[in-house]
Amino acid sequence: MIELPKPDPAVLARRDEIVAALRALVPDSGRGQGVIGDAVRLKAYETDGLSAYRQPPLAVVLPTSTEQVAAVLRYCHQNNIRVIPRGAGTSLSGGALPLEDGVVIGLMRMNRILEVDYADRLAVVEAGVTNIGITQAVAGDGFFYAPDPSSQLACMIGGNVMMNSGGAHCLKYGVTAGNLLGVKLVTIEGDVIDIGGAHLDAAGYDWLGLITGSEGQLGIVTEVTVRILRAAEGARAMLAAYRSNEVAGEVVDAIIASGIIPVALEFMDRPAIHACEAFAHAGYPLDAESLLIIEVEGNTAEQDFLLGKLKEICGRFDPISLRVAETAEESLAIWKGRKGAFGAVGRISPDYLCMDGTIPTGELPRVLRRMQEMSDDYGLKVANIFHAGDGNLHPLIMFDANDPESFRKAEAFGADILKLCVEVGGCLTGEHGVGVEKRDLMNVQFSEIELTQQRAIKSAFDPQWLLNPAKVFPLAGNPLLERRA
Repeated sequence: MIELPKPDPAVLARRDEIVAALRALVPDSGRGQGVIGDAVRLKAYETDGLSAYRQPPLAVVLPTSTEQVAAVLRYCHQNNIRVIPRGAGTSLSGGALPLEDGVVIGLMRMNRILEVDYADRLAVVEAGVTNIGITQAVAGDGFFYAPDPSSQLACMIGGNVMMNSGGAHCLKYGVTAGNLLGVKLVTIEGDVIDIGGAHLDAAGYDWLGLITGSEGQLGIVTEVTVRILRAAEGARAMLAAYRSNEVAGEVVDAIIASGIIPVALEFMDRPAIHACEAFAHAGYPLDAESLLIIEVEGNTAEQDFLLGKLKEICGRFDPISLRVAETAEESLAIWKGRKGAFGAVGRISPDYLCMDGTIPTGELPRVLRRMQEMSDDYGLKVANIFHAGDGNLHPLIMFDANDPESFRKAEAFGADILKLCVEVGGCLTGEHGVGVEKRDLMNVQFSEIELTQQRAIKSAFDPQWLLNPAKVFPLAGNPLLERRA
């Protein structure tokens, strides 16, 4: 079970005073209540995508401007109050899990598109703009924003920056870090800093690289400058189904080794295939143990050439089924099941942990085989749905939330998967972040010297460890958290 630091009694005793002070900084407006302090409404913010853990916050602040964010952070810093940044709350690692004595700063009302510059191929947006909202704003002019997490209809760009999110198309276009030009960051002291901007690269230290993926540990991002790209002329997908997970893993390795970089290369195993087919009726072969969804893009000639090459590679491994979409509608049908996969698995098991680890693609057959052995050992089913092209695994471990022993086994199973990822040369997370979920596994990947250096960076930005504390780093490693716990 994940441990959270004990609340500060002095802060809890001042709850009414703190809520009143925050309401003076962020008053009610035409967009609704600026500060939420009543127990009933706070329940909506007590958890995020890692819903097995819940903790109502002290208060929730809903600012509408960078100035209001700065004022709230300045007040919390002066009064030694912990702060938890929150976007849409889609984090699957507990990144937005509140603390009892903490103030949640929700950025969902900061959702304006501030600027679109087609000449320089960039857009400036507030942190509360949804991922898909950026593409929708520029699609009419033939552009798009590349990273596409499965939660892109809801997740917000500020959260994407904090977790360095990816998505199905990150194999070709990269994750958030590769599509980011600048951010506006508010420090815990309430100072506003512009990092990066409209230019392609900045001189000096890579501050933007440091902030991206920092999980709200160093500051709160309120504005983001992203790259926008010309949309391809078209795209088509194909399905390749196999008799074993190991063979499908070998196919993934063969495709990457060939030098062909599809725009997407996704993997689903038998439990996921059956769940998604029952949900989406996408025409997935139910006799397959594994399924690959491969997409290419470009003009018609380019699509035909790449699909021909990929069909030849996939055909070497004795597929059960090999189907190439001939129309955009057929491609959409193929993707329908994959995009709805997490909801589809929820119909089989209402409770599951969605893990996130990354491995070298050449290790896929070994890792998939070992995961099945673990599944048998723990007596828990697992459905595998992941971005196979870049080795970003998303095993879904099914359990019964009403059975504490089942939950304990699911967490232990997940920890063993992540340890395996590190063992084969991968890492603990690909795009979900560390949050609280992987916090106590950090010493599996990093030495104490490395963790000490990382904590030193955190302390330089946030000396009192008020920003999103109890995340990323083990509790035992920070004297401030130890003392307050």
